[in-house]
Formats: sequence, C-alpha cells, structure tokens
Amino acid sequence: MTKYLISPAALAALPGEQRVIIDCRFSLAEVEAGRNSYQQSHITGAHYLHLDEDLSGTKAAHGGRHPLPDTQQLQQRLQQLGLNKNQLVVVYDDQRMAFAARLWWLLRYMGHEQVKILEGGYSAWQQAGLLCDNVQPISTPGDFMASPKPEWVVSREQVLNRAADTVLIDSREAARYQGLEEPIDPVAGHIEGAVNFPWQSVTDEQGCFVNEQVQPRWQQLLSSKELMVYCGSGVTACVNLLSLAEAGRDDAKLYAGSWSDWCSYL
Repeated sequence: MTKYLISPAALAALPGEQRVIIDCRFSLAEVEAGRNSYQQSHITGAHYLHLDEDLSGTKAAHGGRHPLPDTQQLQQRLQQLGLNKNQLVVVYDDQRMAFAARLWWLLRYMGHEQVKILEGGYSAWQQAGLLCDNVQPISTPGDFMASPKPEWVVSREQVLNRAADTVLIDSREAARYQGLEEPIDPVAGHIEGAVNFPWQSVTDEQGCFVNEQVQPRWQQLLSSKELMVYCGSGVTACVNLLSLAEAGRDDAKLYAGSWSDWCSYL
C-alpha cells in the first residue's frame, strides 16, 4: 500500500460523492492531444484540466516554461469542478504520472492533502474494463479554499545560495543532465552540483510505481537536511517529489522555474 496511489479497482469501488476525478493527459509535442483524448473517452465522471491553461501561469522572460498557476484562479477552477474540502481527488494521465503528479503536488501545495494518483493511468483503467464515456460531467460548485505553502517552493536565488549540505536533484533524462542533448531549452547542461535521478525511473512503462526499485536509490539522500528538486520546467520534477514523499521525505522543495528558468539567465 502507498499513501498517494490508488488502483483502478479501488477507485471504481468508491461512491461518486466521495471523490472528484481529474484527467491530466497532455503532450508537450501536441498541446491539444490530451484534451482531444479526453473528449473522445475518459473515466466516467472525470473532469479535464490542461497543463498550459489550468496548471501553469503566465509565461515571462524568466520563471520558466510552466510557471506555477495563480492560486486564486486554480482554486476557482477546482471549485467549479465540485471540489469540497476534505474530499478525495483522484488524478490520472497516460504519461507515467508526468502531468498527474503536477496536479498532485499543486493540490497539496494549496493545502489539500486528500489526493491520490491512479496507478497505471487511463490505460490501466481501460484494461480493467471499467466505465468510460465521453460525457462532460456537470457538478455543483464546491467549497474548496486554498491555503498555499510558499515554503514548498524555492527560487533561483535560493538554489544559488543553498546550504552546502543541501542536495539538489535534477529529474531530467541523463543525456539532458549531461548536456549531450537539449530538445526544448536553449541551453544544455545542468545546475552545478546537482545529482541526476531521472523521473522516468519512478514507474515502469505501464505507468505503475516500481517502489521496490526506487526506494533504495533515495536511501543515500534521506538523511540530508534539505532536498531541492527540479526538471526542465517544474512539471516532471513532481514525479520525483511523489517518490520522495512515498519514501518519507514529503518536505522536499520544488524549484518551480527549473532549468528553463535557470538557463534564461545564462
């Protein structure tokens, strides 16, 4: 059992009034692919949130490709979906938790701890033969109120001035970390002193947690006083934050702007 994951069977067994389901499917290469997939078929009763429109803020010269969204705007959007305080939220994607983990982190950052990620994503739900449709659900507005935790986020300046014993974790693929390739950002490489733990290793190709393989890799870091995590734009770093939380370190901090913010100053 894990604290933040739920199986398709366990989700299917929950009464509808006890949970809000949110589809987070997305593609960086084709930004409407996730919404199109949702409109074609999704878990019955699920709502859709878009990475660029709902789970990110307005881009600027600095701050990264996916800056954190405005808290009040996201609060209002979640209320529209019918979210009430203390109600369980189940989030899913079909990209090995890459985007579901972003909403998982945002909800907890905004003070809503009752959130789980569907293990295996939409594919696992379909393979289990559970209910799907293409109907946009209508919900009574909820009473969720955000209570942000700004201490969960670090800025470029805080990364620069981090303590000597702080561990900075780069969540990108090894080739990007090593500067061998950079398909998205204008500068290749990594922040000096960062260690590399690619986010993809948290799950298998089916999007299921490989806990017995992932937990040992964190052991060398769990005793560190402070952990900071980044990726390309603050999205897939949340998969590592999920893994760390499952390992008992739910105090790891997100460099929200990540490499896309860092290299905008180079």
